Amino acid sequence: MALNSTYDPNQPVAKPTSMGDKQFKIFSDFIHGEFGIKLPPSKKTMLEARLQKRLRVLGMSNYKEYCDFLFSPSGMDKELFYLINAVTTNTTDFFREPKHFEILYGRLLPEFYSRHRGEAFHIWSAGCSSGEEPYTLSMVLSEFAEQNPSFRFSILATDISLEVLEKAMRGVYAEEKVAPVPNHMKKKYLLRSKDKTRRLVRVSRELREAISFDRLNFMDEFDLKTTVNVIFCRNVVIYFDRPTQEKLFNKFCRHLKPGGYLFIGHSESLTGMTLPLEQVAPTVYKRI
Repeated sequence: MALNSTYDPNQPVAKPTSMGDKQFKIFSDFIHGEFGIKLPPSKKTMLEARLQKRLRVLGMSNYKEYCDFLFSPSGMDKELFYLINAVTTNTTDFFREPKHFEILYGRLLPEFYSRHRGEAFHIWSAGCSSGEEPYTLSMVLSEFAEQNPSFRFSILATDISLEVLEKAMRGVYAEEKVAPVPNHMKKKYLLRSKDKTRRLVRVSRELREAISFDRLNFMDEFDLKTTVNVIFCRNVVIYFDRPTQEKLFNKFCRHLKPGGYLFIGHSESLTGMTLPLEQVAPTVYKRI
């Protein structure tokens, strides 16, 4: 990427001046239209802080300069990748909201296996972030396959950020990040680094090969290769306004098999939305 010609990496760059209301509105309108993320005025300080690093890298002293650069033909081509990474929040853990995985393993998988034996089970981790969720799903489904040898599955994991997708595909995590993984699964599916001082683990090849990672912007019109049996989209739509959420969930339903399930985060709600879904458990919905 070409940096601003005035930038000298050996010289300190002054802290950028505050973002004006005009620049914030331009950024927030663009981010909402492009990514679906709603940034009310109360988020101006947060956006300011997240973009400061980009201004320093580009050698810029104010947000108007960055705004002009972003919306130039070359800037849009080069900078959009970094803007996505700056404005998206990527907080996730292995076995986050564990009740969901209990429902999946104890109820949904046996139900599917008894009714559709011989068919492959397809699951989509929508907004997969750095990979902890799809790898958790891969562990759970692998455990079920071990007990039911004819069970086959595939996992699609998508995110808008290429940066977190690259981390997810590597499947390398600090030891403290895998603390929620049950011990018997750690032994089966996680490989410790040969360098003991690094305290890293890598997800096994078996789990990695069960997952297809891809970049996806929910605001685009998209088609999956196949409809899926389960969608996990948890703690993602909290950053969208209600009309955008409803539109997105209807898109999801078009890619969910009849009788399939949608899992959302515990801080999210479908109340008041017109969707072909019925609630079967807290934050778990069935396609009707």
